[in-house]
Amino acid sequence: MSLTAADWLALFTHFMSLSLLAIGGAITTAPDMHRYLVDERHWLSDGQFTSSIALAQAAPGPNVLFIALLGWNVGMNAGGGMGGGLAAWAFALLGVVLAMVGIMLPSTTLTFAAARWGHQNRELRAVRAFKQGMAPIVIALLISTGWILAASHGSPLQHGPLWLVTGITALLVWRTRLHLLWLLAAGGLLGWLGWI
Repeated sequence: MSLTAADWLALFTHFMSLSLLAIGGAITTAPDMHRYLVDERHWLSDGQFTSSIALAQAAPGPNVLFIALLGWNVGMNAGGGMGGGLAAWAFALLGVVLAMVGIMLPSTTLTFAAARWGHQNRELRAVRAFKQGMAPIVIALLISTGWILAASHGSPLQHGPLWLVTGITALLVWRTRLHLLWLLAAGGLLGWLGWI
């Protein structure tokens, strides 16, 4: 697969548009990234997409690192894969830069301007209503992201224990103040034991 200059521009502009839709973080736009990169453009396989997210989420650092891995994989695929030599590595770095600048620049600029204005006008009724109204949208976007990632593992009938643990974890996060690291550790232990 080779990408033209128009393809690289399309990748950059798509991530720029998603940047402005990333309410609640870049992970909330993962369903549309999947649609665009995997289903529509076929620049990534389903496995590459889910592995990029899983690896970035497991690694320490910012949540947005999965964007860099998606860009890396698009570029690496455009350069012929790991065996593509220097060209593949150059395309991979180009993919990282375009994806990260695309996802960061618009939202960072807008966030800076809006936060500054919102802080100056924090007592306005409209500002308080906006903050309260965004909560359900963020929750819905996170649920859709979780659904996309879980659906890649098959139906609930095929992987019942995995779906059960997911549901219990969501309920615990919602209803308790249990620290997420304990839940991650419990999930890792269940996976290590081969129960999920």
